[in-house]
Amino acid sequence: MRDLGGLWSDLTDLVLPAGCAGCGARAAGTRQGFCPGCVQELESLRPAPVRPTPAPPDLPPCVAIGPYAGTLREGLLAYKERGRHGLARPLGALLAEVVAAAVGRSRPVVLVPVPDSAPAARARYGDHLDRLAGHAAARLRRAGWPVRVLRPLRALPRPDSVALDSAGRAAAAESAFRLRRPGGPPPVGEGTSVVVLDDIVTTG
Repeated sequence: MRDLGGLWSDLTDLVLPAGCAGCGARAAGTRQGFCPGCVQELESLRPAPVRPTPAPPDLPPCVAIGPYAGTLREGLLAYKERGRHGLARPLGALLAEVVAAAVGRSRPVVLVPVPDSAPAARARYGDHLDRLAGHAAARLRRAGWPVRVLRPLRALPRPDSVALDSAGRAAAAESAFRLRRPGGPPPVGEGTSVVVLDDIVTTG
């Protein structure tokens, strides 16, 4: 089904351009939803290893493009919660940088976006991470990476993590997902890196 919410958002931006997703300014030269100053801030970000405190048991290595603050935070919120679906392209480009840094060299990669629950996907007119994964994969393919996007998980309803402490978020996360098909996810080839994608690294 066509993403009508995203289409409406994109058409509205063409007719009534929204302010910069990072700072809200209606500045000249806005590019892909961000003003020149915010573009410069985003372009200065570099992927780096991160670790939440306290880290959940058995948490694999994590890489992020930057702290959840400033232009990056505002851009993610505008994309995720305010219907600015046109931001998927620049945010997907940043996500591609993170994947490349996490894997380390060009090799087969499988991207697994953490799925939205059905109510969240309906409210956002589509799964926001699935959309980002598609843009990231396309960018990596253009750079010569063999990339697939797999969606082996479905999300179950879960409490709002804002109201939970780290132990509560970890407990909620353990029961938040189920495999879409019995027997486990589809196999991946030997030497393939599997990268789980999420928008924010937290303790849960």
